[in-house]
Amino acid sequence: MGSEEAPLLLSAPGVEGCPGCSMNRRKASSKGRIPYKELFFVGITTLASSLPITCLFPFMYFMVRDFYIAKTEEDIGFYAGFLAASYMVGRAITATFWGILADRIGRKPVITFSILSVVIFNTLFGLSATYWMAITTRFVLGALNGLLAPIKAYCIEVCQIEHQALGLSLVNTAWALGLIVGPALGGFLAQPTEKYPHIFSEDSVFGRFPYLLPCLSVSAVAAVVLISCTWLPETIHKHTVPEKGTKIVKAFSAEEGCWNSPRRKSLLQNWPWMSTMLPYCFFSLHDTAYSEILSLWAVSDRKYGGLNFSTKDIGEVLAMAGASLLVYQLIIYRWVHKMLGTVNSSRVASAVSIVVLATYPFMTYLSGVKLSFALYSAAMMKSALATTIITGICLLQNNAVCQEQRGTANGISTTAMSFFKSIAPVGAGALFSWAQKRQDATFLPDDQVVFVVLNLVQLLGLIFTFEPFLVLPALPE
Repeated sequence: MGSEEAPLLLSAPGVEGCPGCSMNRRKASSKGRIPYKELFFVGITTLASSLPITCLFPFMYFMVRDFYIAKTEEDIGFYAGFLAASYMVGRAITATFWGILADRIGRKPVITFSILSVVIFNTLFGLSATYWMAITTRFVLGALNGLLAPIKAYCIEVCQIEHQALGLSLVNTAWALGLIVGPALGGFLAQPTEKYPHIFSEDSVFGRFPYLLPCLSVSAVAAVVLISCTWLPETIHKHTVPEKGTKIVKAFSAEEGCWNSPRRKSLLQNWPWMSTMLPYCFFSLHDTAYSEILSLWAVSDRKYGGLNFSTKDIGEVLAMAGASLLVYQLIIYRWVHKMLGTVNSSRVASAVSIVVLATYPFMTYLSGVKLSFALYSAAMMKSALATTIITGICLLQNNAVCQEQRGTANGISTTAMSFFKSIAPVGAGALFSWAQKRQDATFLPDDQVVFVVLNLVQLLGLIFTFEPFLVLPALPE
């Protein structure tokens, strides 16, 4: 029967007018070429969506201070943690809804609306005059930005199997790059009347709202990307499949490997997919806590075990880490994935990340060129390792489900991940404040206890990537 069906399957045109069938025809005729156009859209939309998340990290300490809500200097980190967490709380509440919606109406509408929400609410965040207004705008922005779930599904659906690792690594690289470029913008553009008095006067709007300029810059980038979404092709199938047409659709969905597969069962019964949730959540919690603690630690005073950096200094460090991440993605990552495989690359990167993070407390004993070299090197390595870890886990997740479940699956995992990421800044801020108040402690003094806790979280994530916790789906290595 296979020989009789082969000609039909190879020549089947799909359903006319269906964007999913059109995308499958495009992939079938690509002859193994990388879909550069689609991946370009994936990269810029992911970047625009991720920029607001940590744009505030370099100036968050000063913003909370200027709101006069913290009674003492040591309490600023505590309130900063809640401000950083508000976005993730909003996203955790709505991510599953956006994933389900993306499976029903398409990836493109959800992606477009998410970028629009960035344009509006990130600007409003820059105009915040009180602490509670800042928290509210960040919460709403997180709730309305539902891009992460559909964009992960989208990049799998525009790529043939051999390019899926590249597609997902691009999502995670663009996301991580945004989390680094965002703070760089925040560091360079926050408080412009103090940094660039010859350009911005105290009487201007930027004098009244010292943190508006970086937010406005991010919103401008998102506005340009919003326009480009017009040319974003859809990938889901918008037609019902009668029984007699099943063979045709199978021909264009063969790479999904879902027809008559165990992956078509309920997500809660899909153990390969379920087993990826714990490592994904712990690694995400670690990365968010690391991003906040790095910024808070770098700008805090030397007497607390910090580096006494300015917002511009930490912005430069994060910008360099972002540039190195792009080089790593374009040149090194595909070789790493090919040599080690999806799972082992995540395990090795996680183990090396623990070693790198352990060096941070000792940097307080350095200064000048030695400090710059150590901090820049560690930040660049940490960014590359984090991208390797998350890419591997996301690739496992998306290959464990079918296309019609992929948006929902990514939505659920985003909800779980966002819950952990909402805990991370609050916990990191409280931990950081507590560490500063115990500066006379003899066991794990000052900042050392903060980095030890970070490494424990990373170790938990690493443990959950081993059997019997992780059940591997059928996945090309």
